[in-house]
Amino acid sequence: MTSHQSTQTMKPATAAKKLGVYLDATPAEFREGVVSRDELKALQADPPEWLRELRRNGPHPRPVVAAKLGISISGLARGGVTEPLTTEQIEELKSAGPEWLQKERATQAEVRKEAVRLKEKRLKEQEKNAERGDQPRPPRS
Repeated sequence: MTSHQSTQTMKPATAAKKLGVYLDATPAEFREGVVSRDELKALQADPPEWLRELRRNGPHPRPVVAAKLGISISGLARGGVTEPLTTEQIEELKSAGPEWLQKERATQAEVRKEAVRLKEKRLKEQEKNAERGDQPRPPRS
């Protein structure tokens, strides 16, 4: 008995998310079909012009907009940004430096700082436990 391996495919929305692009801005043939894993790898390895253009100029999906602004996706919502933005719009927003954006950047910086502190604390605890020969504790939920 031979095993027949089928090609795994994904919805265009999933592929767009993995590529970091806004689905509605992709070409119709991309949105209307399915994308195989091999096609996704090919798009990542050698992006066509439409994909390079979308990545360069947008419109960008919320996770990309948030990353470019240095804030969280929740921070975007709190700032009233609900639509995809182009690179130009993101740069204008950065230049304008509205109060909400400054506040969200400060919040994000604190979140990152706290994450580093907690990671260092866990490492120190693991080192202490290793010195004493204790078994590591499972992480708390």
